[in-house]
Formats: sequence, structure tokens, C-alpha cells
Amino acid sequence: MIESEQKSDKTSGMLAQAASDTVTHKSDEVLITLFQTGERDVFRLLVERYQERVRNIIYSIFHEQAIIDDLAQEVFLKVYEALPRFRFESSFYTWLYRITVNKSRDELRKRKVRRFFTLQPLDESAENEIAGNFGSQGHKDDAQELITEALKNVPEKFRLPIVLKDIEGMSYEEIAEIMQCEIGTVKSRLSRGRAMLRNALKPLLEE
Repeated sequence: MIESEQKSDKTSGMLAQAASDTVTHKSDEVLITLFQTGERDVFRLLVERYQERVRNIIYSIFHEQAIIDDLAQEVFLKVYEALPRFRFESSFYTWLYRITVNKSRDELRKRKVRRFFTLQPLDESAENEIAGNFGSQGHKDDAQELITEALKNVPEKFRLPIVLKDIEGMSYEEIAEIMQCEIGTVKSRLSRGRAMLRNALKPLLEE
């Protein structure tokens, strides 16, 4: 009898684990549908799936480690509150990025201080050229700092497309949704932003 109960408990545990694994691997759309029908626990899975991406975009905007956790928490709180009204008119990924960018802009306005996007590998040829001017690969960090410094001269509306396209690797369509503008506007701002960045780097390249 005891052995039978133990087997039953073990089976129940395995079934529960299997169900959990199944939910874990469900698409964003399925998880959101479950959330909207009352299974709020699945929100944790969406957070786990996207929290690093949200943290990365916040860091790209502020370049401040201290603010990442608090602002990311605010982003996901906003997502939690708005998710019942999500209409699947865009991907969850794009919608989440738009909320993250808008929250970050709100924070910038609240502070009344202009913070600048940090730059991960953006223009490899320019970075390598600057690094070459320093004389060795070991000075690549110095080149990175110069590019980051140069990016400060690019206004935010031109800087944001650079971050989303060249750092985050997003499509023009996704960036247009996030920035709530036409694709042509995205391409125009990206082109102008890159030109501004290269112009700011020009004196460094000529040294």
C-alpha cells in the first residue's frame, strides 16, 4: 500500500514537472493568452525570458549599473498592468521594447539630465582604425571610450535608432513601432545619426 502511494506521488510529481516544462517552452502569444485568462503566474516566465534584454537596453541608454534593476522593475510592472489589454497587434518583443524606451525617456525627463547611450561594437572599421592609431590591439578599450565619447555629440532622436539597429540588431519595422514613426523616418534618422557619429570621430581618425 505504501509503495503504491509512493509510486502515485512520484507519478504526480513527474506529470507536474512535465506540465511546467510544457508551459516554459510555450510561445509569447500562448503565455500572454494564459495570463489574460487568469493564469497570472506565467508572467514570471515572460520576465525570465526578456529581463536581460530589458536590462541591456536600459544600460545602453544610461550606462549606469545602479539604475538598471529599479528601472527594469518599473518596466515589468508597467507591462504587468498593461498586458491584460495587449491586442497582439505587434509582437510582444517590440511592445516590450517600446515600453522600455518610453520609461527610460520618462526617467531622463524626470532627472532633467541628459545621459548618453554607451556604444557596443557599432562601426567595426572605425573602431579598428582608431585602435590602430593607438598602436596595438591592447588599446581597443581606449578606442571604445573614444567612440562612446563621440556618440555624446549625437542628439537622442538620432542616437536611439543607432542603438536599436546597430547594437540591438532590430529591424526597421520594429524600430518604427518602438519610435512610433514611419520606416522612412527611421532610415533617415539612422543615416543622419551615423553621419554625425562619423563626423565626430573624424578628428580622432586623423590623429
